[in-house]
Amino acid sequence: MKVQDLLQKDSYSKAAGRGLLAGVIGGLAGTAVKSLVEHFLPVRKVEQRSAQIQIVDDLSTKITGSPVSVQNEELAEQLVNFPIGATVGAAYGFGKKDNKELNIKDGIILGGSTWVSTHETSLPLMGLEPKPTDVPLKMQFNELFAHVLFGITTEVVRSTVLQRLNERD
Repeated sequence: MKVQDLLQKDSYSKAAGRGLLAGVIGGLAGTAVKSLVEHFLPVRKVEQRSAQIQIVDDLSTKITGSPVSVQNEELAEQLVNFPIGATVGAAYGFGKKDNKELNIKDGIILGGSTWVSTHETSLPLMGLEPKPTDVPLKMQFNELFAHVLFGITTEVVRSTVLQRLNERD
């Protein structure tokens, strides 16, 4: 059986594929909004390098022998942000593959839980960000706000794309 045939039938695979695609598109849109918000609201101290830059710097140093240049840091940061956002969106879209209805609360939960699981726990544990107790409350709030907007945007775009994909039948 061909993949095209499988996706044309009303099946679990079709729903999963559409959910994943809607989630990826939603995650990319959510990441763009989050990046825009973080461009205007400070989420870390000026001298603090983001976890993304630290990861790309380590990788660049291992591959090329030198870190990412200062003028390329913003691009390098987005080269980490967008794949992560697309992946989070894909998982989210798969989980909601059978639910085309818009639910803003789910988007808020997605954004808040993404913030908690990264900036409040895993990144500090890996030494890529300071402990939450060492981050000013205003910056924590800005980061949380950006993540909640990521989640809401992901949900709005995911539900819209999934509705459009389902209308094609």
